[in-house]
Amino acid sequence: MSDSLRYDGKVVVITGAGNGLGRSHALDFGARGAKVVVNDLGGGARGGGQSSAAADKVVEEIKALGGDAVVNYDSVEDGDKIVQTALDRFGTVDVVVNNAGILRDVSFQKMSLDDWKLILSVHLNGSFRVTHAAWPIMREKGYGRVIFTTSGAGIYGNFGQANYSAAKLGIYGLANTLAIEGRSKGILVNTIAPIAASRLTEAVLPPELLGSIKPEFITPLVTWLCHDSCRETGGLYELGASYFSKVRWERTRGHIFGADRTVKAEDVAAKWNKIVDFEDAEHPASVNDTFGAITQAINRKSLGGNEFIDLDAAFAATATVTSQYDERDLALYALGVGAGADPLDASDLPFVYEGDDRFTPLPSYAVMPPSSAVVARMKDGGNVLLGLNYGFDRVLHGEQYTEIRGPLPRSGKLTHTFRLKAAYDKKPHAVTVLAITSCDEQGNEVAYNEFTTFVRGAGGWGGERGPSGDINQPPARAPDAVIEEKTRSDQALLYRLSGDWNPLHADPSFAKAFGYDKPILHGLCTYGYVSRHVLKAMAGNDPRLFKSIKVRFAETVFPGETLVTKMWKEDGGRVIFETSVKERGKLVIRNAAAEIHGEAPQYRARPQAAPAEEQGVSSADVFSVIAAHIASHPDLVAATGTSFQFRLKNPASAWYIDLKSGNGSAGEGSLDGADVSIELDRALLHQVMTSSIPDIQKMYFGGKLKISGNVAASNKLAAVLSIDPALYEAARRRRAEATA
Repeated sequence: MSDSLRYDGKVVVITGAGNGLGRSHALDFGARGAKVVVNDLGGGARGGGQSSAAADKVVEEIKALGGDAVVNYDSVEDGDKIVQTALDRFGTVDVVVNNAGILRDVSFQKMSLDDWKLILSVHLNGSFRVTHAAWPIMREKGYGRVIFTTSGAGIYGNFGQANYSAAKLGIYGLANTLAIEGRSKGILVNTIAPIAASRLTEAVLPPELLGSIKPEFITPLVTWLCHDSCRETGGLYELGASYFSKVRWERTRGHIFGADRTVKAEDVAAKWNKIVDFEDAEHPASVNDTFGAITQAINRKSLGGNEFIDLDAAFAATATVTSQYDERDLALYALGVGAGADPLDASDLPFVYEGDDRFTPLPSYAVMPPSSAVVARMKDGGNVLLGLNYGFDRVLHGEQYTEIRGPLPRSGKLTHTFRLKAAYDKKPHAVTVLAITSCDEQGNEVAYNEFTTFVRGAGGWGGERGPSGDINQPPARAPDAVIEEKTRSDQALLYRLSGDWNPLHADPSFAKAFGYDKPILHGLCTYGYVSRHVLKAMAGNDPRLFKSIKVRFAETVFPGETLVTKMWKEDGGRVIFETSVKERGKLVIRNAAAEIHGEAPQYRARPQAAPAEEQGVSSADVFSVIAAHIASHPDLVAATGTSFQFRLKNPASAWYIDLKSGNGSAGEGSLDGADVSIELDRALLHQVMTSSIPDIQKMYFGGKLKISGNVAASNKLAAVLSIDPALYEAARRRRAEATA
């Protein structure tokens, strides 16, 4: 046997060591030089009877291997007597392995009070009594190893084992707390959940399986966890048949409504899918992680909302959608908004014929890709944005604003980023303003859109009603230009081929459900028409001069009706306009304005943004300065005595500050057994290391960083917070010069 893991001079107490797992543990520790207390009451699997034979035999086996052992026949409920045996014979205790157990399996309905009490007494109380007796000895000497034995029944539950499951899960809770309390005293505590052949399993598992789950497959982990060189503590392990694994808690990210908001069962039901969604799960390591989530809930002030519009979720959310288009899409869109209807009008040819040297997108096409993305997200019952929980059956397009911020290419891929800009309560209805930025493949912003949507029946949360609608009023004089244009009877069917699939514009039955005699023209189709009118009358049909347009949809248009657009020039290239339907005399576009450039702008490609860390002080800069500071202040270790693990995100990396070992150090990597673990976004590292402890506490309670382990010891980070911030900037400059 390899002697790399020796226990010479160590005193190990093992309960239930007369058979099965306990015997296997005892023999291995004894063979490795440990002095072993072999405890076993000698009772049956159900707790009855008593015999010394089993324990005596194990002691003899250990001595035959050249080891030293002493027997103890006390019940684990008299744990102090077991530990006293170790003191009387060997003078101390270094390791406690809580292994003793019995079964009283019966369904909960048939379980007696004695069945319940006996199982908890042996498993939970017994583990407590033995460990509690050894604990002061380990604290005094500053060293100890404790193993608790739980079960899959305790972790997951099991039919007919309510008593056993409760006791075993209680053991795990006890172990977790002792791991925290013992860490600073050199006492490491771990828990195993073994599956092995024993008196407790031979009655419930088939013989052919028992031969494959020998106790000898469990002991190696116990031996390792109890060794001087192992620094693991607070772990839970499932193992058996040569399989070894670590188990951890997992929880969903959940949902925070805001502690200032009244939450009803209906609200919980509405958010249930998010509450139980493990796709982006987190793994809390301490009760502090729970407090962090609760603190966020306390500090978060709810914006309100209802089942249709959750303002907290919607304002916090963003969504990104990518779309592609080509020359065919541009020509189809132009036809869909009336371009090319007059074959004698050559001014429309650059918008509908790709063979024209001047072929270019209509400026209003900038609304089409994000609009199609909105429709696509809602088409199958999805949300356009998290928190906006309504579908086509509730929405009407109220207003539209489009601004051209860069040249639209003839073809390419665009990335659209959605966010909620505003939401207004027009009780009983609501209005939402969705802001969408579109960028080309080089990251250059080419267009910005605002979609203002009227949402039927979605108001009533008590929010603001929004600004007045008395804007962009036509002057009291004759218009400077008027364009009259008749739409086709199939215009809606033609326009929808560009991607706006709302059935309101194609399906007669759907239109009737909305109160219309027949399908109506898309608001954005009308929008494309009036954009063309402004472009032609005020910009000489030169799309380079078109800057922006904003309209309010006042009335529906039916395919085949005639649009009349009246336009008034104002100073600074501003154009006020309105559009009506000639046949009905109805104003369909009002409070509308466009901006026209005096000359074609020269757009500059936006340079690609460098990663955040490269733009400023990097994590390597920070820890190189800290390492130099520690090297020049060797007194920090004695004064601080604390180690810190930093877990950075976006992208992930690990760094440490060790003010506990040797002369201290800092650098990249993981530090086993660190006293304090701090998790934060990489972009916040420099800010944290140049802040005060109160400022860091504010970040913690604000949810910007997580602190686990010995949270109180995080205050000792002050030892390096005193570093002159100028040193970090100097390190950044040196790095920049070296890589230039």
